[in-house]
Amino acid sequence: MSKLTDLTVLFVEDERELREALESAIGDEFAKFIVARDGDDGLKKFKKFKPDIVVTDILMPIMDGLEMAKEIKSLSRETPIIILSAFSEKERLLTAIDIGIDKYLIKPIDPDELMSTLKFVARDQLSLNQVVELGDGYQFDKSRKVLVKNGETISLTKKELLFISILVKNLGVFVLHDEIKKYVWTNAKVTDSAIRTFIKRIREKTSKEFIKNVPGLGYKVKVDE
Repeated sequence: MSKLTDLTVLFVEDERELREALESAIGDEFAKFIVARDGDDGLKKFKKFKPDIVVTDILMPIMDGLEMAKEIKSLSRETPIIILSAFSEKERLLTAIDIGIDKYLIKPIDPDELMSTLKFVARDQLSLNQVVELGDGYQFDKSRKVLVKNGETISLTKKELLFISILVKNLGVFVLHDEIKKYVWTNAKVTDSAIRTFIKRIREKTSKEFIKNVPGLGYKVKVDE
């Protein structure tokens, strides 16, 4: 993708006036600006339209924004989610961070501020050159979903590439075992032993130090200091 007009945005808000106002103010900036009236409606439309970015209120009937965000992140960890809320309590903010929310904006929302935030969280989608420099001379091309070293593509399976993708998404921090299981194996059950064997195969294709781990915590990919 090369510009905002290539992106699809899902806006989830139970206040009809606000939905219509923001759709009118910024909707034309994107390829599609899809609206939903609550979290349940938003989740259904996320599955149907697969938007590039989700913007959602917190307090809504049927399913609130945080519940919906958690479901979306379990389906697509890399989809940016922006939370809009009149609430600034520490507990809600911590819950949003724990879920993996990309931005948290306090109402009332200024359309210009929201546009700036959308541009910020869309930087990965809008970048034509999505090559991330890793340790030991490795690079991960996010646009092509391939791992490269010295110009040569490393042969990895689909699940191995998903695993590298989530580590690249979280550079510098350990990705928890449960998060890896959800992202790579979705709803399938997988044992810790199977994950260790899986990691061993990746290390055999790269290097022993490429994937770092802390027993009982998680994994991260090596980056040059």
